[in-house]
Amino acid sequence: MKNQVVQDTPALVIDNIIKEYCQWQRSGNVRDIIKNLIHPEKRVVTALNQISLQINKGEFVAYAGANGAGKSTTIKILSGILMPTAGTVSVLGLNPARDRIRLMSRIGVLFGQRTELWWDHPVLSSFEWKKEVWNIPDSTYRRNLEMVTELLDLSDILKTFARELSLGQRMRADIAMLLLHSPELIFLDEPTLGLDVLAKQQMIRFLKKINQENKTTVVVTSHDMDDLEEMAQRMILINKGQIAFDGNFDQLRNVMGGFYRIVLTTNSEVPPLSLPELRLLKTQNGIHEYEFDRNILEIHMVMKLLSSYPQILDMEIKKAPIEDVVANLYLSWRK
Repeated sequence: MKNQVVQDTPALVIDNIIKEYCQWQRSGNVRDIIKNLIHPEKRVVTALNQISLQINKGEFVAYAGANGAGKSTTIKILSGILMPTAGTVSVLGLNPARDRIRLMSRIGVLFGQRTELWWDHPVLSSFEWKKEVWNIPDSTYRRNLEMVTELLDLSDILKTFARELSLGQRMRADIAMLLLHSPELIFLDEPTLGLDVLAKQQMIRFLKKINQENKTTVVVTSHDMDDLEEMAQRMILINKGQIAFDGNFDQLRNVMGGFYRIVLTTNSEVPPLSLPELRLLKTQNGIHEYEFDRNILEIHMVMKLLSSYPQILDMEIKKAPIEDVVANLYLSWRK
């Protein structure tokens, strides 16, 4: 029975979290110097406003939002770096603020462009330092070092100084170091930022692999919506400190309508279709791109319409880019 309880414990639970910051307001005027010292003006900023969510073990979750929405604040609270103003947090059954040392032995955290690698030492030295400081058993360390070296293609850089690594190489080394102690849950903040196409694909494949094969719970933030859709099964969008959406990517597309794109290649510069249900987005050199809502116009109806236009040489129907869907959502939230 005890094992069953542990198994059913969610990876993390956030219950009505509020996080407020105090900002002291000061004018730049010389005449206000004394006033600022005696009666400084304080402004309370609410970064998170009664957020509640649950993530189960083994999930791969994208956590996104515009700049200043509260993403990084949430991750810092979950990893014990910050304490909430109100509400409760549980990560792997532990309180991050009270049990931070115990929790850190079971999770991994990577914040954007920050690194834990020793700048003036070979990558392997940083790995071995972590093994000693974190008391990672020899068998666990060897097994994980072999795994990350193979899957992240690290063999050529293990003896290279961290300062000599490219951004992509350093990000791979940071991810590898993150996993040496076999964390059950990892938080990644912009893990693909600045990576080239090949490095990005390699990173995404690796993260999906450890999630699927090791059942590692992954929570990732990024501004690149295409990357998030490629990686995660679930998307949580935060807006002005509150959860604005929680679901899969198909559900996210339907929030703004079931929009699809159709690209037509014709032997004419003139767009072949002029219908209110099909919105022309762009046309150039005989290639015309339209947008339509599947809730209004089904695909088979579009195909029927196209069959009467012999000038069409080729066609492609695809989902609306998730980047455009989310951008339109952000715009609607500002109104």
